[in-house]
Amino acid sequence: MVAVAGPATAQPVSPSAAAANAASGAAALVASRPAVLQASADDAFVAGVPTVSHGLHYTPYSRTFKGLHVSGGDMVIATDDSGAVKATSVAQDRPINLASVTPKISSAAALKTAESRLKTVTSVEGTPALVVYAGEGRNAALAWETTIRGTGSDGASRQTIDVDANTGAFLHSQEHVTDVAGTGTGFIYGSGVPLQTTQSGSTFTMKDPSETNLSCQNAANNTTFSGPDNNWGTGVGTDRETGCVDALYVAQTQTKMLSQWLGRNAQDGSGGAWPLRVGDQEENAYYDGTQVQIGYNSKGQWIGSFDVVGHELGHGIDDHTPGSISGNGTQEFVADTFGAATEWFANNPNDPPDFTVGEEVNLVGSGPIRYMYNPSLAGDDNCYSSSTPSEEVHAAAGPGNHWFYLLSQGTSGNGQPASPTCNSSSVTGVGIQKAITIMYNAMLLKTSSSSYLKYRVWTLTAAKNLYPGDCTAFNTVKAAWTAVSVPAQSGEPTCTGGTTPPTTPPTTGPTTPPTGGSQLLGNPGFESGTAPWTTTSGVVSTASGTATAHSGTHFAWLDGYGTTHTDSASQSVTIPAGSHATLSFYVNISTAETTTSTAYDKLTVKAGSTTLATYSNLNKGGYTQKSFDLSSLAGQTVTITFTGTEDSSAATSFLIDDTALNVS
Repeated sequence: MVAVAGPATAQPVSPSAAAANAASGAAALVASRPAVLQASADDAFVAGVPTVSHGLHYTPYSRTFKGLHVSGGDMVIATDDSGAVKATSVAQDRPINLASVTPKISSAAALKTAESRLKTVTSVEGTPALVVYAGEGRNAALAWETTIRGTGSDGASRQTIDVDANTGAFLHSQEHVTDVAGTGTGFIYGSGVPLQTTQSGSTFTMKDPSETNLSCQNAANNTTFSGPDNNWGTGVGTDRETGCVDALYVAQTQTKMLSQWLGRNAQDGSGGAWPLRVGDQEENAYYDGTQVQIGYNSKGQWIGSFDVVGHELGHGIDDHTPGSISGNGTQEFVADTFGAATEWFANNPNDPPDFTVGEEVNLVGSGPIRYMYNPSLAGDDNCYSSSTPSEEVHAAAGPGNHWFYLLSQGTSGNGQPASPTCNSSSVTGVGIQKAITIMYNAMLLKTSSSSYLKYRVWTLTAAKNLYPGDCTAFNTVKAAWTAVSVPAQSGEPTCTGGTTPPTTPPTTGPTTPPTGGSQLLGNPGFESGTAPWTTTSGVVSTASGTATAHSGTHFAWLDGYGTTHTDSASQSVTIPAGSHATLSFYVNISTAETTTSTAYDKLTVKAGSTTLATYSNLNKGGYTQKSFDLSSLAGQTVTITFTGTEDSSAATSFLIDDTALNVS
């Protein structure tokens, strides 16, 4: 159930005040217990960690009933910077009505029922927990819930299973396995592939230096690849280290896309991801909540491409947004959108951006395994029907992939293949960045009762809240869903306001901003040298010792001389009137200063005459992302300036990379 409020009118506030307002607004709604929450007298709610995207705050909530966790009782409340509630998304469709929470069967008996759902069981995670299961479309039931690893009908399996604690009957299962400045030589991406690795003494490892748990390993023994130099791979497709060059490059590129396009801090939303393991002995790849396993194609070559690894990591993103992994036939299309967005962001000539899945890896020897612009080319449905949710999950991706293509590229394709519609309509696309922004913000409204019908409502809600007063994106979302036969839903939002003329979506990565939500800074990662930045001499640099880029091969290196010195990097941009604007960047600070109390060397960040932040030798540490709301400067041309000042002794280096000024 989704409820939607009107457009935002609040004035911009500081990030800390906005967070406090959002928390207060969400808490006030919960305290008032409106009917939309489907709350009984014995329900209690616990707020999770909010996610902020494009000026909206999405706070997930879990639910308890008489002290027991409610599986399927989750919800999300979206607020703006002022704390005004913009939408609620609630998994339950009826209140819980249980007379007793005392089980009639034992947890051991329930575990036997759960284990029978798998062909083989290799391990049980913990002991069964007593919960309330409140699946959509049914009355709540007392249940034993447990997570089991083993093999299922389709191979590797990790399932969370609910068994009725009174009757012993199976209730529900959630499958967690979802499939299909060093340099390296990859099989897919060729030589000179930029990688962020870790050095310890004279040994280098394929472990990201700043993203928690992101590494590339040999699946035979789960050991991270290491070596005496920072050059990786041979270019031979059957070599596992070479497969890791491709896979780690994809993961690190996706991290950059998530930051610059969506404002998300890595795949798990908290600066981390999962180990990539090359060597799975099957024609497949999968994510299971703890790792990404990468297998081979019909020729034994490892399949580490954007639309495979980006897809599997997309499952992880889905898993780490409210409601966990999408269900009812939507999970594969959700992951495909992130694979496509990563490929378009990268704009790599060795894997030109398109909307097919698996064309580079040729998984089974017959080209792409899915065609987003025309799913029927791979035997999947172009159009949604009531049978879609019960289809095999990859086949069920057809209508969602078709919708996303129409949202991004339209029926004409804008340089990509033309796309048919199920109602013979024409759709004008909004561009890949705006499309994935809408998709991601819809996922932040997701609950455990996800479905195609709910994604229609969530994406419409996201478009309305992201672009208040401009119905262009909203109308395109709606037209694209209708074009793939996903019907209108009772109570779905409407939009009143103007529209903006269509423009051609971009065909390149982050340096060519699309319509709608845009990234304004030129050369944001310093990869093409200095321009359009204005810098002091020697600021734009490549890796030297422990000073490395956050991603790519270049970064801005301010100070580090150990003498009185000032460095700067600046760029002027015009922030469109009426837009929401966010400046973000990654900063790494290393210092020879030993004091724990005196800021001798300083980095000042300014927007025009406004000082946004000052960092110093006291803030030493690896790359961390900083962000600032610049919405109050909308309608002005401002200069973004980083200035490093160093005193007469003990060097401090300020490294800046992956800047972005996102507006929507």
